Amino acid sequence: MPTSTPKFAIKQSDRRRRRHPRYRADFRVTLNHLLGNNYQKLEGHCRDLSEAGIGILLATELNVGEVASFSFVLPESELPWEVRAVVRYRHGYHYGFEFLSLTNDQQAALNNYFSGLEPFD
Repeated sequence: MPTSTPKFAIKQSDRRRRRHPRYRADFRVTLNHLLGNNYQKLEGHCRDLSEAGIGILLATELNVGEVASFSFVLPESELPWEVRAVVRYRHGYHYGFEFLSLTNDQQAALNNYFSGLEPFD
């Protein structure tokens, strides 16, 4: 009689492992988004941040794949950021954006901001 090796269930968290840990964040974000022929300026609130992107609460309707520009200031910093990002996730008014490009200085500032913080997933 053949024996089979036991099969273990794959946890949902193992299937969707992130490339970069996320950190809780709490600061205002201004979004500039092209709507028709005009730019729309909206205020949002950052909820989480990683090396690769930002999670924002935003009272608007954006579709996955749309690109927007953001401006914000990291807590405990005085330098304003201007970045472009693409919508990768949406659940209600919570959006997950992937940064399209960060400068070396911005990447270093993020790593400095994350030092001493605990990732939450």
